[in-house]
Amino acid sequence: MTLDELRQRIRTFRDERDWDQFHTPKNLAAGLSIEAAELQELMLWKTDGEVSELLSTHHGPLSDEIADVLIFALLFCEAARVDPEAAVLKKLEKNAEKYPVEKSKGNAAKYTELD
Repeated sequence: MTLDELRQRIRTFRDERDWDQFHTPKNLAAGLSIEAAELQELMLWKTDGEVSELLSTHHGPLSDEIADVLIFALLFCEAARVDPEAAVLKKLEKNAEKYPVEKSKGNAAKYTELD
């Protein structure tokens, strides 16, 4: 399935329920933030080892939360008239300039702190 086909399936689901009226950019941004927090909640207070175990054994809840995050992000893109593919490609170009491989490989520092 392509990204466009996925976006259409999401729109169809939304439109069958007449939910477009509630999907303002403000509400979608809030929903996206809430769903991302629910993803974080699954890992809250766990050690890195516990998170690794969670990732390898409990994909159901994680998959559900990731799906919610992606659905809200794609609906927000539509409401804001942002082409998600173009936005990602443009951001990758910007990040490549800020984080050149020779300075950032294996380094978690912010671009302003790279030598």
